[in-house]
Amino acid sequence: MTVFNLKTTSLVAVASFLASAASAQVPLTERNVSMAMAQAIIAGAMEHCIKGGNTVAIVIVDRAGQVVASLRSDGAAPHLMEVTRMKAYTSLIRRLTTREFAQATASGDGLLLRQIPGVMALGGGVPIKIGNETIGAVGVGGAQGPGADEACANAGIEKIAAQLK
Repeated sequence: MTVFNLKTTSLVAVASFLASAASAQVPLTERNVSMAMAQAIIAGAMEHCIKGGNTVAIVIVDRAGQVVASLRSDGAAPHLMEVTRMKAYTSLIRRLTTREFAQATASGDGLLLRQIPGVMALGGGVPIKIGNETIGAVGVGGAQGPGADEACANAGIEKIAAQLK
């Protein structure tokens, strides 16, 4: 019959865990959206939108969903800042455009995903990716016509495409 001492067994388990955790203590390296990158995306998106005669708001979030930069053009509705932040956040956490998210959640169990706080199922959110890794997202709101917000966001990302390789 084997008798286990709970105190000794627990100490051994904790010691083993700490030894393995100590050997895994290396800095975490992540790619993220820089301020310069966010400014370039906003400039490209705003340029595209204004050429189309649109007044918009644009928000860039980093890989943690935090706002890196935002801009609202003259005459853009004040609510657009929050709407575009939600579009960027949704695109980031789902790792797809908000247009794709809206289509995927239009019915059935997918509708439940729209109840997550801060999620927006309207086109205009586009993930910023390096390969398959999502490092941030762009949200654009206020452009007129189907797909216009997303086109502006894509124009902004195109300005920094060389940095995403």
